[in-house]
Amino acid sequence: MPARPFTPPRLIGHRGAKALAPENTLGSIRAAKAAGATWVEIDAKLAGDGVPVLMHDASLDRTTDVQGPVVARGSAELATVDAGNGEGVPTLAQCLALCREIGLGLDLEIKPDAGTGSATARAVLAVLAAEGWGPEDPIVITSFSRNALRVVRDAAPDYIRGLLLTGRPADWREAARDLAVDAVIPGTRDVHGPEDVTAIVAGGWIPMVYTVNDPQRARELYDWGMVSIVTDDPPALLGL
Repeated sequence: MPARPFTPPRLIGHRGAKALAPENTLGSIRAAKAAGATWVEIDAKLAGDGVPVLMHDASLDRTTDVQGPVVARGSAELATVDAGNGEGVPTLAQCLALCREIGLGLDLEIKPDAGTGSATARAVLAVLAAEGWGPEDPIVITSFSRNALRVVRDAAPDYIRGLLLTGRPADWREAARDLAVDAVIPGTRDVHGPEDVTAIVAGGWIPMVYTVNDPQRARELYDWGMVSIVTDDPPALLGL
């Protein structure tokens, strides 16, 4: 289906600005803003109490000073762990408040654990509503989870949506049409030439890509017609 009017920024900070501060923290979001980014991407996952928090992995091992599954701890307990620079794991509500306060757009990735795509999407939509965010705000909701995007499509169809891809599934076009997304977002390793960008545009979708940190690669992707790039390191690419 044709994309609705939506022009994403040319550059989006990944997990805030992962190269500048610990990922998916409020400090990382602030660092992206300070570096000149106008939008950030974050990952929203359910804590053990069903509250969406900012976390990429199913486990706390890589990004905090504690170990074990994210779902083994409630959001209040996660706020007390060290997710980097002494910061706790923030809730999605805290992220939304900060983005509004400092004027950042949001690429909100629904990042469910296995089997929780629908539940995570419903919880994310509830937080957006509670915090006063709506489709008219600078936000795109993205996910690899088709179940999550299906919930958003059915429950809140006015939100701009993007389908994240890993590899190039044979049915990606059918999935993008079924989910009525506005953007298709492959990984940089799966964009081999301008024809890959053209294929997205031909379906009526906005071409976005993750995660690009090399300026030469970013310039190449822009030349091929890529509209928006997600990067760990906004300062490295802002001059392009």
